[in-house]
Amino acid sequence: MSTPKLAVIYYSTYGTNHQMAEIAAEAAREAGAEVRLLRVPETAPAEVVAGQDAWAAQAEKTADIPEVTHADMEWADGYLFSAPTRYGVVASQLRAFIDTLGPLWMEGKLANKTVSAMTSAQNVHGGQETTLQSLYTTVMHWGAILTVPGYTDPVLFEAGGNPYGVSTQAGDVNDKIKAAIRHQAKRQVELTAKLA
Repeated sequence: MSTPKLAVIYYSTYGTNHQMAEIAAEAAREAGAEVRLLRVPETAPAEVVAGQDAWAAQAEKTADIPEVTHADMEWADGYLFSAPTRYGVVASQLRAFIDTLGPLWMEGKLANKTVSAMTSAQNVHGGQETTLQSLYTTVMHWGAILTVPGYTDPVLFEAGGNPYGVSTQAGDVNDKIKAAIRHQAKRQVELTAKLA
């Protein structure tokens, strides 16, 4: 099996999904993948970001992490997305990036890539499952291969029981959530290696 190439792509306003993505990237490297940790571009006006201390601090903290590009999407054998839930769907910043991928999709360059995703929301029933499902609907149009965690390890039950991908409340990346993230990333690497 070849070394799988995994792009861990995230958007994070206040830090939860950034933290989740870093845990996933580390676990994927430990599982044998070549990993790129990438953030999606911010679409909110700079003055809005600067006007909220926590948002501005997160933007400054992660300014050195490269923004995802179309070249990264072509490079990777798989994508692990992490972004907040907004009104039951993925944050508009990630959606805006996905909406630029039409040319790659038309050329078949997103097909046969593995995809898994994670999310957070202010409260447990704030649309986390619909966020992941709607994101997966998009990648099915690409011809991507879903590599969700399912119920493949007891840690999924301990961390809230979401078979579609790890989800948590904003700000709560506890040890059980971390273990579930590591399992999800490792599973994706193993499946991606078989396909790559």
